[in-house]
Formats: sequence, C-alpha cells, structure tokens
Amino acid sequence: MQKRKGISPVIATVIIVAVTIAVAIAVAFWMTGIIGLFTGAVEKIEFVSLYAQPAKKDTTEGWNLTIILRNVGTTTTSFDTCFINGVPDAQWNATLPTGQQYVALIKPKLPVTLPPGNSTTIYIFLVKNGRIGTTTLSPGVSIEVKFHTTGGREYPKLTTLP
Repeated sequence: MQKRKGISPVIATVIIVAVTIAVAIAVAFWMTGIIGLFTGAVEKIEFVSLYAQPAKKDTTEGWNLTIILRNVGTTTTSFDTCFINGVPDAQWNATLPTGQQYVALIKPKLPVTLPPGNSTTIYIFLVKNGRIGTTTLSPGVSIEVKFHTTGGREYPKLTTLP
C-alpha cells in the first residue's frame, strides 16, 4: 500500500497568499472604476426638444428643425458633427436639379461648445425635395438627427417632417 501525502504547509501558504493578493488587486481596480464614475467628468447631453415646422428661406420651401440641447453632464462638451439619417453635415450641401446650392443649412456653424448646466438651440433648414443620402426630403419622412461630440459620444433623436 502506498502512502498518500498532501501538499506541504509552505506550498499551501504560498498559494493562499497568491490568491489573496490577486483578489485584493481585482477589488482595488473595481473600486477605482466606481470612484471614477462618481468623481470623474461625465459627458451627457439630453434633447430638450426637436421639432420641424414648414418654412421658407428666401424663395425656397422646406422645414425649419429647431433643436434644443442641454448639457446635464459635469464636463464641457463640443458638438463637432451633426448627422441627418446617417449623413454628416459636411455632405449635406450639393447642387439640386433646380440649381440651388444647398440641401440643408445649420446655424450656428459647428463646432458648438456647451458648458455643464447650459442649453443651446440649433436650427437646421431642410430644402423641400432635396436629398440627404438616399432620403428625399418630403412631408411624412422620418428624420434622425444625431450629434457627435469631440468626446466620441453620439446623441440621436427622431422626428417626422410635417
């Protein structure tokens, strides 16, 4: 019959200490993450409102989109791009068959900086029967407006053209 032996007390102690250190390191990283969430800068934007109404700009018919955004985070945010149905504002303007040189105009021009606790209003004029990407702008069409920030976050909202 063979004698069975367990691990030595020294080896057992080394294993217990190693596991304890690994757990302590994991807990420390977890706590650092939680503390960072509560004390760090947070970027958070909310749409106060987004609505479209029929309008004219010069002799051009279309819609005015009025967008009110509020910074409810703890850090200053800058909007660097606005998307309509996935198309960035840099690609909105094109020559229409009628000879017009724009499809949509945004005011104020981006980037727009928004400190914590403040609100801003952004206006977008959309030309009737213009095209943004594959979308022809006409009554009843759904428009997704999405703002991209320099912090890398995106904030979308949907509306329908009246």
